[in-house]
Amino acid sequence: MSKISIESLGCKLNQAETESFAWRLLGKGYQLAESAEEADIYVLNTCTVTHVADRKARHLLRSAQRANPQALIVAVGCYAQRAPEELRQLGVVDLILDNQEKERLAEVLTDRSAPIGKGRQGPVMGHQGRSRSLIKIQEGCNSFCSFCVVPYTRGRERSRPWPEVLHEVREREDAGYKEVILTGTKIGTYRWNGESHGGLVRLIGSILEETNVERLRLSSLQPQDLTPELIDLWADDRLCPHLHLPLQSGSQAMLERMGRGYSLIEYERAVCRACQAIPNLAITTDVMVGFPGEGEKEFEESYRFCERMGFAKIHVFPYSARCGTAAATLPGQVNGRVKRDRSQQMLALAEQSARCFREGFLGQTMTVLWESQLDEGIWGGLTANYLRVFARSEEDLTNRLLKAKLVAEQAQGLMGELAQEDRDG
Repeated sequence: MSKISIESLGCKLNQAETESFAWRLLGKGYQLAESAEEADIYVLNTCTVTHVADRKARHLLRSAQRANPQALIVAVGCYAQRAPEELRQLGVVDLILDNQEKERLAEVLTDRSAPIGKGRQGPVMGHQGRSRSLIKIQEGCNSFCSFCVVPYTRGRERSRPWPEVLHEVREREDAGYKEVILTGTKIGTYRWNGESHGGLVRLIGSILEETNVERLRLSSLQPQDLTPELIDLWADDRLCPHLHLPLQSGSQAMLERMGRGYSLIEYERAVCRACQAIPNLAITTDVMVGFPGEGEKEFEESYRFCERMGFAKIHVFPYSARCGTAAATLPGQVNGRVKRDRSQQMLALAEQSARCFREGFLGQTMTVLWESQLDEGIWGGLTANYLRVFARSEEDLTNRLLKAKLVAEQAQGLMGELAQEDRDG
């Protein structure tokens, strides 16, 4: 029986697809290995959104081949879609599947001549269940923001059938997952069966009505997605009070150059509406620095806007030119040193903003989904609004929803004390 190791780079959509690969491969009799060294087959689901993502992919593929020269090395996903020849030139990849072909990963591997891989034997690994499961509901993008390669690697917007998504949520619930995360390239564009709008609202409503999943979380949305009908769904407290709303820049001039399709005023109004309606809401975001034409004035505008918004988390990244996108040929390209300096400034603000958000919950008691033991007697988990919490316990807390009082700041999170009623229970 062949053993397979699967890794993922990039967005939550990639993570959801990687999880789906694992389920299908297990269904065909494969065993999951914990590392490339123990596997007959190593699969990397690649990302190509920046040059850094490409570099990470090349590093992981070379490392897997060095660790296990006998393993079959497979590259799938967005980098495989954008630049398969670059991957071939590495000289370590045996099989390359683009974004269309990777959906048949399990079948492609099974159809290869036996024995699969190159005969390396190693320990058999079982499926390591987790507390949170990602489910893809949609992929592709029609927006063509000037900096973004995703429409070229993922194609146009398309949605998975509603019954298929609902079945998958039930499947994860039956498998013991406490939280399901709906993800895609632009989940606000979810449509099914000829709907012109409102598809995401109907899908979420159906999941909340027809399943008993204990937590439902949404991945990235756009400000224009936050309609009153969508916000009303948070009346059900199983829907996690956490929204990831990519900003990209807090400068109106930069948003227009990027072709983002919303204004700063529209973004701020959407956030205010959501915060007023949803208690304890966490807003997380993405911010790009060094986009072509970003001078000191525009960077300062972006910094001040982010400072005012009080984000729970900011993912900061420098602009990376992607061949074929409109921004790659724009005038006013920003040099690397300036981008690094601005990244450091925005990262410092991100740390300060996250700390302020966390501190607002000190002294409160909140339910935590405990995920894993991080050290001897130290457990880590997440609140519904995406606060990372750590606590001491001699019990096994894996995949349990238990209350904890948040008592102190901790690097990247908060220390908690398990509530007495949960200890007694």
